[in-house]
Amino acid sequence: MNDATLVTPPPFLQVKNVWQQYGDQIVLERLNLTFAEGEFCTLVGTSGCGKSTFLRMLLGQEAPSRGEILLDGQPLQGEPDASRGVVFQRYSVLPHLSVLDNVALGLELPRAPLFGRLFGRAKRDARDQAAAILNKVGLGHALTKYPAQLSGGMQQRLAIAQALIMKPRILLLDEPFGALDPGIRKDMHALLLELWQETRLTVFMVTHDLSEGFTLGTRLMVFDKPRIDPDAPHAYGARITYDIPLNSNRLTTARSAVESLPEHIVHSLTSAA
Repeated sequence: MNDATLVTPPPFLQVKNVWQQYGDQIVLERLNLTFAEGEFCTLVGTSGCGKSTFLRMLLGQEAPSRGEILLDGQPLQGEPDASRGVVFQRYSVLPHLSVLDNVALGLELPRAPLFGRLFGRAKRDARDQAAAILNKVGLGHALTKYPAQLSGGMQQRLAIAQALIMKPRILLLDEPFGALDPGIRKDMHALLLELWQETRLTVFMVTHDLSEGFTLGTRLMVFDKPRIDPDAPHAYGARITYDIPLNSNRLTTARSAVESLPEHIVHSLTSAA
């Protein structure tokens, strides 16, 4: 056995003493977290406590004011790239393109940055890959439709397909199902879990629905401000105040976890759901 076999690989994703501050407003402080590849992390907390800010830092849209985020032991790239896909609550689809072209575009732009289009066999390959992803998310029957012809749930399926076509290692979801009816939301939960189990992506999902967080996640993290100064409301930022691993016995875990959460967090999440 040589020394090389004894080297321990770095954690998949590390957040090391990360702070985020805008002017004199501290949004997040002292975040120290480690994530294994393939985790499904749900992020909950009251409005304005930095959940979406944390997602933007993982995406690369924002750099931390202090600290660092490491992917495979290396600093996270400062610009969003193919390793990270994102789905927002508002549908990020192009209205003038068909369903198929919306997804194929994700393959065409990186390969043909000058014209934004592929031709011949390369274009056929991109469209075949896009059609396969769309079939997987339940839109195989709607390839030639346009976004305006789709329901809200179908548009969100399209947005998920757009994110998956690049085969990201990390999928970031910012309240993706918040605007959907309860029945459609339940269908989307089943789809998302099926896709996650198949791909083993590492998922970070912001939600205001506590039950959704417990249903989908393998790990639930609560953002909250443990310190508040009435005379200086922006002097302290939010932290991860609860980091709850979720196992197969989710009902028992959820009940005990909810009982331990501060009342203001439970009230804000259950009233927003």
